Amino acid sequence: MPNTLSRAGRRHPLLDASRSSTRWLWLALAFSMCVGVLGRGYWTPDEPREADISWRMSSQTDKAVPLLAGEAFCEKPPLTYWIAGAAIGVFGADGWAARLPNLLYALITALAVASIGRRGAGSLAGILAAAAISTFLLSYQVAIWLATDAPLLAAVTVALLGLYIGFYANHTGERLRGYSCMHAAMAVGFLSKSAAAWMVPVLTIAALVVWERRWRELLRWELYAGVALQALLILTWVWFVYAGRDGPAHLKVFFWNNLVGRFAKVDAPDALQYAGAHQNSPGKYLIELPAYLWPWTLLVMAAVRRAIQARSMPEKEFRLVRFAIATFVPTLAVLSLAATARNIYLAPAFPGLALLLGWWARDAVNTPDAWNSRAIRGTSLLLGLANLVAGGAALLVGWDSWPNLPWPAAYVMVAGVGILMSVSFAGAAWRAAIRGLVVRGLFALVFAYCALLIGPASQIYRAVNTWQDLSAIGRAMRRDAGGRPIILFAPDETTRAFVDMYASTSVEFLPGPIAATTMDVLRTRLDHTPRSLVVTQMPGRVDNRTLRELAERLGLGRRMPPPAVDRDLAPAWITTARLRIVHLYALPNGRRYALLESTEL
Repeated sequence: MPNTLSRAGRRHPLLDASRSSTRWLWLALAFSMCVGVLGRGYWTPDEPREADISWRMSSQTDKAVPLLAGEAFCEKPPLTYWIAGAAIGVFGADGWAARLPNLLYALITALAVASIGRRGAGSLAGILAAAAISTFLLSYQVAIWLATDAPLLAAVTVALLGLYIGFYANHTGERLRGYSCMHAAMAVGFLSKSAAAWMVPVLTIAALVVWERRWRELLRWELYAGVALQALLILTWVWFVYAGRDGPAHLKVFFWNNLVGRFAKVDAPDALQYAGAHQNSPGKYLIELPAYLWPWTLLVMAAVRRAIQARSMPEKEFRLVRFAIATFVPTLAVLSLAATARNIYLAPAFPGLALLLGWWARDAVNTPDAWNSRAIRGTSLLLGLANLVAGGAALLVGWDSWPNLPWPAAYVMVAGVGILMSVSFAGAAWRAAIRGLVVRGLFALVFAYCALLIGPASQIYRAVNTWQDLSAIGRAMRRDAGGRPIILFAPDETTRAFVDMYASTSVEFLPGPIAATTMDVLRTRLDHTPRSLVVTQMPGRVDNRTLRELAERLGLGRRMPPPAVDRDLAPAWITTARLRIVHLYALPNGRRYALLESTEL
């Protein structure tokens, strides 16, 4: 860390022990990530779908096009599914195995951000920037989720590191290495989530060129030397898709419907109209940004305020701030104009905010400011409130799950110790802020949040896993079907995925919506194969005992769904289609399904 002086002119006492503190910080971040990645099953939305695609990829011969329940899934290139499929092939199809590569993606992201921060403002900035990108609510969600966004974020962050090295290089060799690293990472990102990998690096370098008026940078041959490598990797995959079955049609979905169709409505079937889902609205990302940054929202606000004040700093000292702004703001502007909007679309730009926070932390050590102390104290209060919420959630979940807990004492101990440690560290951060010890306060905040993620969160996940355990329903369906043909009636992607993984890989798929015409088609198919069983999702959900009792005490009992899966509450279309319920399945606080057969059997 930098050889920074305190107000009294002596070295800050925490900086004297910085190496030890940093080791503990990295260890806390690693444990937090492990809990989120390895401590869960497959959760909706999206994870069951991604799991089935990865599971299929682990055994399919044609690796160019991902498959969902045996049908081509051309929304994303296959790199994520190659890697997750390889993990599944070695360790099995459990959620922790499929997400095991996410730990590598999170490590790459943190190290790349740390490297940029260290180059721009010293090791303290790098360490705290890495801590920020690992714990922002949005980037943490991306890191622990089985989806294409975790490898995308890692690839974009490495591309930004290469861009930083190349753009600010002092000689040709360094510039060539930096820009080549950028292109290689962009190619990997493209194979993870298509051209979305290009947006942040391209907008960043364009903004830097304009801001610093370095037009000559666009003419340097080193900037374009790596394009050949990028083209080789991407076009090799494109060729294998094109040469495969229905190759041109698959490429159209990959590059037209799924790219252009995210920004504007295109001429395509309704199933491929991506602009119709997750519709954008003016200012959506900016309005929701404070939630994405939680729990470091107040710290980022303090960093923005300080950056505005320090805009007249010498060029080299302000370099990291320009790079951070160029990384985030143009991407935010472009996404705000898109037809679709999801929070994860903004995640690849979050390294910019992490770097800004790292720079601010480094600057705050040398530039005492009352706002710094207020931001740290405010964040410690937010974490204190979060501990109250987490404690209440752990108590509620534990009370409901107590009879089924294998080790109740461990539940109480882990959740309780985590909350006590988090509160203790939050208090330490408050005291450090009052004394003007910015670094000590920031480290304490990170430890407080990690204790929250490791302690109560790990225990709450155990209960939520039972609410999301679609594998249990799939295996029960397989047992109850007894080898009879299965028809999936109006299923969503989640239903298709878990039935494919756990019930049967050979089912007949009848898309929705449920209407008179689709029911006629269903009856026709049942007439041809009268022994077929029909799987359909039932409306509503089944609430667990504790939540129902709590709702009744709060006077909300009448608004709650039925307390059990009741055959008499089945949708009317089941009788109209001349079907009857054979088996009902439900998860607590989760989905409901029915296995149907014809009444004419």
